[in-house]
Amino acid sequence: MNPMTASTFVTFGPSHLLMLALFAAGIWPVVLLGRAQRAGADPRRVSRWFAFAIMGFTIPMQLVDFMPSQFSFNTTLPLQLCDFAWIAAVLALLTHHRFFVALTYFWGLVLTTQGLLTPWLTADFPNPKYIGFWGMHMLIVWAAIYLVWGLGLRPAWHDYATTVATTLTWAVSVFTFNAITGTNYGFLNHKPSSGSVLDYLGPWPSYVVIEVVIVATVWALMTWPWVVAHRRQNLPGHTTTSPVTGATSGAE
Repeated sequence: MNPMTASTFVTFGPSHLLMLALFAAGIWPVVLLGRAQRAGADPRRVSRWFAFAIMGFTIPMQLVDFMPSQFSFNTTLPLQLCDFAWIAAVLALLTHHRFFVALTYFWGLVLTTQGLLTPWLTADFPNPKYIGFWGMHMLIVWAAIYLVWGLGLRPAWHDYATTVATTLTWAVSVFTFNAITGTNYGFLNHKPSSGSVLDYLGPWPSYVVIEVVIVATVWALMTWPWVVAHRRQNLPGHTTTSPVTGATSGAE
């Protein structure tokens, strides 16, 4: 049987539940791995391997998507937010820069996890698209957990603001592209043809506005505990030195 067309993926079917179980099982080991690196002689060594693993899944998947038999102008172009999330995760792991760490944290834990729960996927195992999809999405979320709960690179209000601004820039740019080309990347111009959670948010454009408000609110709630925890530590000033990189982070 051709692995490219072996079977059709079923949401919450056996292969979906297996991947969710694998993802859940990997959360705590990822946290422990990150904490073990804090005092290491080369704390970025594991981060680099983590980044290479993400690239190992995503780059081949992109190449497969651009094969003539797989390419579709309406779906293949790397314009979805997850296409930018994996790049942010790689850069965050390689540099530990707070901007990329924040993007990975907010995009990964809120938006990429939606892909885990409600995958926009038709191919099942052992199709390369299935393997690439789950490898990319799980590693992005694990990277966010590793960086924040493992290495201790915690977000602040400044990071929240830059992530919101970056996301709005992406949304406006992709919406404009969709309007010009007739595509619907990010489902910004109309809802997907199949049912989705967007059906509960009203017609266009109200569902886009409501989605933005919900996401921004959730991100704020994800920032607030770290800011409070930082203030309770009673550290001098409004910044603290990262135990991993020496970069500043903290409540701003």
